[in-house]
This record gives sequence, C-alpha cells and structure tokens, in this order.
Amino acid sequence: MTEIARSASGSNGAADGAAAPAAPAADERSYSPGLEGVIAGETALSQVDGARGRLLYRGYRIGDLVERGTYASVANLLWTGDWEPGHRLPTAEVPPAVLDILRALPRDAKPMDALRTAVSAWGATQPLPWPPTVEHARALTAFSPSALAAFARLRSGQEPIDPDPSLDLVEGFLFQLNGQRPDPGTTRALDAYFVVGAEHGFNASTFTARVITSTRSDIASAVAGAIGTMKGPLHGGAPSEVVDQLAKVGSVDRAEAWIRAALDRGERLMGFGHRVYRAYDPRAAALRTVAESMERKPDWLELAIQVEDVALRLLAERHPERALKTNVEYYAAPVLQGVGLTPDLFPATFSLARHAGWTAHALEQAGANRLIRPDVRYIGPSERDLPG
Repeated sequence: MTEIARSASGSNGAADGAAAPAAPAADERSYSPGLEGVIAGETALSQVDGARGRLLYRGYRIGDLVERGTYASVANLLWTGDWEPGHRLPTAEVPPAVLDILRALPRDAKPMDALRTAVSAWGATQPLPWPPTVEHARALTAFSPSALAAFARLRSGQEPIDPDPSLDLVEGFLFQLNGQRPDPGTTRALDAYFVVGAEHGFNASTFTARVITSTRSDIASAVAGAIGTMKGPLHGGAPSEVVDQLAKVGSVDRAEAWIRAALDRGERLMGFGHRVYRAYDPRAAALRTVAESMERKPDWLELAIQVEDVALRLLAERHPERALKTNVEYYAAPVLQGVGLTPDLFPATFSLARHAGWTAHALEQAGANRLIRPDVRYIGPSERDLPG
C-alpha cells in the first residue's frame, strides 16, 4: 500500500505498535486578531492618515473635494483617476424584474436587506462579464439610489418615481424618495455626506468586496457582499445611535448635565472616538463646515453643532490620556435626519455613498488580481484515531 493510500484509509501504524505521528511544529508566525495592523494589499484610491486626521482620495484632501466637488465628480475620480468637477451621474431606472422583487418584499423588511436583494437581482438582469469595467461601476452606482427610494415608497403604500435625468445622483435620490425637488441646502448637505462616505481604505465592507472580486465574481456580487457586511452594527449602524443620543440630550442647556451623568455611568458617547483616527475625523470636519454654512439649519444640525463643543470639552476633562475626537458618524446622523431620512434608512444611505469606493476597489482588484486566500493557524487537537 502506498503512503498516500495508507493516509487515506486513516491508518497511521499505531494499531501495529508503531509510534503515533509527531505533533506538527508550532506555527510561530504572528497573528493579529481582526487583521489589525496587517498590510493586506495596496491601493491608489485613498489614504487614511489616522495620526494626523487626514483623508485623501487619489491625493486630494477630503475637505477640498467636499468644497469644490460633487459626489458624481468624486465617484468618477475614484473610478478613473481624472478630476472632472462638472461630471454628472443621474440615477438610473429600476429594471421591471427588480421592481417586482421589491414589491414582493414584506413592508417591514429592513432597508439594508431590500438594497442587498435589489443589487443581487440587478446583477441577474445585467451582462456582467469579467473583468468589471468603469461602465459597470457607473451603472450599479446609478441604479441603487432608485432601488432604495422605490422600496421606501412601496413600504409606505406609494408608487415608485421614475428618475429625472436632469438631476444629479443625490438630488435625484431625494426627488425619487419624496416626490419633490429638494432645496439647494438640503442637496448640498446630503451630497457632502455622500462625498465623505464614498471611500475609506480597507474597511470591512470594502475588503469583502475585494475578496469577492478576487475570485473573478461579478461586480454586483461584490457590492451585495459589501452591503451584507455594512449591515452589521459594528460597521454601518452608528449614526442612528447618535440620533437617539441627541434626542435624549434634547437641548443645549441640558447637554453638560446629561453628558456628565452618562460618563459617570461609564457609558460611551456615540460619535466620538475612532479605531483609526487619533485626531479630529476630517470627514466630520468637512460635514460640520457644510452644516455651519447652511442658511437654514435644521434643528438637529443646530443642536449637534452646539452639543459637540460641550462633549469634546468634557471628554478631554475626563480622559486627558485618550484622543476622543469627533468621528464622521456624529455629523452623519444630524445631516441624514436633517434632510428628512428616517433612522432605519441611515445604513442603506451610507451604502449608497460607499458604492463609489466599493466599485472602485473592485476595478483596482481586478486590474492586478490575485485570489485573496490568507493562511490560518490551527489550534485544535493533534492528529488522533477515531475511538472504538
């Protein structure tokens, strides 16, 4: 019998009195839970500088992109590397087959589930050969806002609204959601949110999209997987918790007492602190600048701006040894609330913004592809015989 055959039969010679096989040598390679600090790839799309509080898209500062660009122009920058500030990207129609699926969903389905389902169904209606292209990225990014708006209307007993090709993506999304064109301030605030949410390195959902792409699967599968990852509350759920927190604070004159009491109870202040940033999150800074420049600030934005200053002062007082600065979720919440979105739409709207980054990473992964397949350290029992 050959050695391979003996191995396949399960015999290791122990029944004949031979010594049991030696345990494999210990694996001395380093292990980092959650892959923290591990370089898992290279990208030219964004640079996240947590120590200095900087975020660059293809070398351009996020604050400058918010000030001078739009989501459409930033998405095109991520896909192509070209800065075209006048670039447009209207929303796209929902194919009839996908609309039928959205109609069939329960009205109490979560928007993230509806968006993930819609993207998967859209992929089944499209020819999406390998490798993905910029046109695939544009088409999917333009489709998803229409799908989410359609579901939001269907669950409230209203009919979906067709896209208006004269409107850019963010304005078009709000139009299809509410049935009327938003005012410029509302569009500006949400567009700024989409810009800062477009891309952020190898976060969990983006890494998921790259893993799926590395198998030579299609771009719709990559984005559907990314949405599934974003659905987890550790990744995409924080802004709604900020809304709850601001609602409990209620007013600026109650802020200091409420925050002190929360810190005394050992509670975490939502919207402060970040796994990467040790300085003020540049995305939050860009959103605050937009919020402060609005002629008519919604009450939520006004409250958030004033409460933030109190919270930062008290956090510095209580934890001088820790860099607990404002993160993007703090301003994402009042912006999304201020433009009229319900909290259960926040994660799905975040996912719409992140489409630009997810699809850009799919393009980049496909451009120099190698199947992502890390090793794992085995910590189970040594080789042994079955009992009896």
